[in-house]
Amino acid sequence: MGFDGEIWRVRSGAEEVGEIAIDDSDFPWLSGRFTPGPGYAAVEPLFVRELAQLNDERTEEWEALYDEITRRVSLSSPDGPVPEFLLHIEGERAWFRWSDEPFDRE
Repeated sequence: MGFDGEIWRVRSGAEEVGEIAIDDSDFPWLSGRFTPGPGYAAVEPLFVRELAQLNDERTEEWEALYDEITRRVSLSSPDGPVPEFLLHIEGERAWFRWSDEPFDRE
């Protein structure tokens, strides 16, 4: 798939959280170099805690925290915002999957 080199954007309202320069894909996951923007400091603790809870297999806590992330940030492809996504950010790397349709919550 031709995602390499694409720039995806993470926003919190009108504020730029960061950019992801795609350099790897393993469908349905894309990953790339994350460059933080001015809004990243406000949401960085959420992403740190999200990964810790995911790695500890604390499902209920992870789900609640991830709901907070999706309330606070949006993800946009080069073509525009995507309605659903699962995004992880750790240091200079970000990886995510997305859907043009809402995820099945069951």
